[in-house]
Amino acid sequence: MNRSRFAPRLILSALLPLPPLAAAQPGPGSAPAAAIVPAGVRAHRDLAYVVNGHERQKLDLFVPEKADGPLPLVIWIHGGGWQNGSKENCPPLRQGYPERGYAVASLNYRLSGHAVFPAQIEDCKAAIRWLRAHAAAYGLDPQRFGVWGSSAGGHLAALVGTSGDVPAFEVGAHRDQSSRVQAVCDYYGPTDFNVFVSTPGYETHGTAQSPEAKLLGGAVRDRPAEVARANPITHVSRDDPPFLIVHGDQDRTVPLNQSQLLHDALRRAGVSVHFHTIRGGGHGQGFGGPEIEPMVRGFFDRVLKARTLPPNLGPATTSVSEASTAPAAPKGKGGAGKGAGTMTWEQVRRIEGVEDDGRVARNQFKGPAAMFDRLDRNGDGFVSKADFN
Repeated sequence: MNRSRFAPRLILSALLPLPPLAAAQPGPGSAPAAAIVPAGVRAHRDLAYVVNGHERQKLDLFVPEKADGPLPLVIWIHGGGWQNGSKENCPPLRQGYPERGYAVASLNYRLSGHAVFPAQIEDCKAAIRWLRAHAAAYGLDPQRFGVWGSSAGGHLAALVGTSGDVPAFEVGAHRDQSSRVQAVCDYYGPTDFNVFVSTPGYETHGTAQSPEAKLLGGAVRDRPAEVARANPITHVSRDDPPFLIVHGDQDRTVPLNQSQLLHDALRRAGVSVHFHTIRGGGHGQGFGGPEIEPMVRGFFDRVLKARTLPPNLGPATTSVSEASTAPAAPKGKGGAGKGAGTMTWEQVRRIEGVEDDGRVARNQFKGPAAMFDRLDRNGDGFVSKADFN
C-alpha cells in the first residue's frame, strides 16, 4: 500500500501507566470534574470538531504557552465500554505531558446510545482531521500526532492506527487532511470481537445486552460484517504506525489474548510493536509500577520528538512486569473495606450519578480501585444493581 506522508516511522521503546483509572471518566449521569490545568498551559475547551454536530463531537486541547516551535500532540480517547465516559480528567494532562513539551487533546465521541459503529471511529478520525486543519492556529506539528486510549478507548486508538488506509471511515469535513497518526499506545483494548466472546470466562460479552452488542447493533455472532470492520486486526498493514500495547494478565473485562492477537498481526506485517504484560494486573489495575510511566513516555518521546521520524518497520518485542500493589483500604466490620460491605445500590448510584438501571465501569468509578473490586461481586467489570441482588 502507498505510504501517506503522515504514515509513522519508528523504532520503539516504551510506555507509561495511567495511575489507576478508577476516577477517570464519570458517566453521563454525573457532573465530571475537569482535570486541573497546570500553570503555563492554555486550555481550549469544548472545541467543536464537527460544525453544528452532536453535543459529543467536541474536544479539549491543552497547549503549553511557551514553545520553541510546533508541538507534537498526544490525543487521548477515553474508555467506558463505548457507552459511558468523558474527555474530562484526561490522563496525559494529569501525567504532565504539556510540561514535557507536548500539546494534549482529549476527545469526546458519540456513544453507543447515540449511534452504533462506525460512528465512534468516524468521530475520532474527524477530530484528528480537524486538529490537523487547525494545527497552525494552535502551534501543533501536524506530522507528529500520537493517540492513546484505554479499554474501549484502546480499541478506538488501535483502530485509528490500523485504518489509516480505510476511506470508508473518513466522514465529514477536512477530507483534505489525513487522519493517520504516527504512534499508538493501546491500553487493553479489544481487537478481535469473535475471539473475545468465545474466550472462556468472557462469554457474557457475546450476549445481546453486552457493551459490544450495543456498539455493533446486535450480538457479536449476529453481526459478522460489523465485527470485521470494527476489529483493528482486520485493517493491519505494513504502513501502520508503531504501537505500544500494555495489558494485565488478570484482566476480567478484556482478555489478554486481545492484545496478543494485535501484537502478532502487527509483527507479521513487519510493523514495530512492543507488547508489555503486567503480571497480576487487572482492567486498569496494577499499572502504577515504576517501569510503566518511563515506558510510555519513552515511547512517545522516541517517536514524536525524534529529529527525523523513525521508521515504522522494525522489531516486535515483548516485556513483562509485576502489578503494582494498591494501598489497602481501611478495614471495617467483617474485614471488608470501610463502607463497602454495608453500602447499598441506592447509595452507590447516587454517588456515581447513574440511574437505577445503570452501571459503572471500572474506569468511571469515583472510589478506590479496591472498593470497586469488592462491589463488583459478579466480576463482570461493572458495578450495577445486579451486584446487590
